[in-house]
Amino acid sequence: MKRGLAKLWKQQRQLRDWLIARALFTLLGVLRRFPAQTGLRIADRLARWIGPWTSRHQLAKDNLRQAFPERDEAWIEDLARRNWGQMGRIAAEYVFLDEIFDFDPDRQTGEGLIEVEGMDTFLALRDNPKPIVFFTAHLGCFELLPICAATFDLHLTALFRQPNNRYIAREVLSARKTKGGHLVPSKAGAAWALAGTLEGGGNVGMLVDQKFKRGELTTFFGRPCRTNPLLPKLARQFDCDVHPARCIRLPDGRYRLSLEPKLELPRTPTGEIDVRASCQKLNDVVEAWVRETPEQWMWFHRRWQI
Repeated sequence: MKRGLAKLWKQQRQLRDWLIARALFTLLGVLRRFPAQTGLRIADRLARWIGPWTSRHQLAKDNLRQAFPERDEAWIEDLARRNWGQMGRIAAEYVFLDEIFDFDPDRQTGEGLIEVEGMDTFLALRDNPKPIVFFTAHLGCFELLPICAATFDLHLTALFRQPNNRYIAREVLSARKTKGGHLVPSKAGAAWALAGTLEGGGNVGMLVDQKFKRGELTTFFGRPCRTNPLLPKLARQFDCDVHPARCIRLPDGRYRLSLEPKLELPRTPTGEIDVRASCQKLNDVVEAWVRETPEQWMWFHRRWQI
C-alpha cells in the first residue's frame, strides 16, 4: 500500500513538473515573438503580478526585513515586488541572450546595450597562462558573464545548480551550452571535473551565494549561513588567481559587466589559503554587491538555512 502511494506521489509530482515546464516554455515562446526589450518588459510585469501570490513572497520579505532592519514595511514590499520583476527578466533573458549581447570594444561608452568595466583585466588574463577562478552571484543577468568572457577568448567551465524541475533543467542546460564554454552541474563529481579543468590550465566560473548544507559556517548580512568551500580549496590546491565578476541591469534595458582585480584570499600563519576566512570574504564581496542593487538579487531562496 505504502509503495503504491509513493509511486502515485512520484507520478503526480512528475506530471506537475511537466505541466509547469510546458507552461513556462509556452510563455517564453510567446515572448520570443516580440522584440527583446518588449518581451523583457512583459516578463517583468507578469512576474510582479504573479510573484506576490506565491509563498516565496513572504520568504523574500522576511529575508529583506532581517537584511535591512532599518527599512519600513512599504520599502520592503516595494523591493520584494521589484525583485519579482527582475526574476521575470532572468527567465526571459534566456531567449534573448544573443540579441542582448551586442558588445563592441570599439564602441563609445554608453552606446549599445552592453558596457564592460575591466577590459584591461580581461585582456591581461587572456594572455596569462595561469588558471583562473571567476566567481559571481545570482545578481542581475549573470548569464551574460561567460558570453562576455568568450568574447575576450577567455573560455571557462562553469559550475551551476540545476533547477529542481528536471524538464526545466534539461532545457536550461541546452540553452547554456550555446556560448561561453562547458558546464558542470552541481552534483557528485563536480569538484573533480573543475579540478581537472584547472589542472589542464583551463578557467573555472562559479556562483558562490547558494545554500550549501555541508559548507563552512559564515555570515551573510550578519546572519549565520553555510558557504561552499570549493572555491578556496581549488585556489589553494592549484595556486590560481581569483577574480570577482558581476553583471547588473541598468536603466533603459542596458547592462554593465564588471571584471574586478584579483581578490587576495586570507591565509593561515603557514601561508596556505584559509578556507573558512576565504568563504567569509566571498560573502562580504557579494553582500557589498547586493547592497548596491538589492532588487536584483534572489531574495526568495533559503540562503540562511543552516
